[in-house]
Amino acid sequence: MPRLLIPLALVVGTLWWWAVLKLALAPAASGPVEGAVAVGGWGLSLLPVHCTRQVITRASRLRRSGAESGPS
Repeated sequence: MPRLLIPLALVVGTLWWWAVLKLALAPAASGPVEGAVAVGGWGLSLLPVHCTRQVITRASRLRRSGAESGPS
């Protein structure tokens, strides 16, 4: 399975960069496909940040040094 994921990630990453550069360098020649690819890739890039934030906020809080400990 990993042998397939690396080439797929390279192709998807190349398509995203192509869309972003085309939008940045030639916005008049860009169409909705380039916009959708660029926005979709940007949205996917936020997914790991969102998932990591959820895991961090659900973690138990550290007790202060003066607080009593609970039953063991």
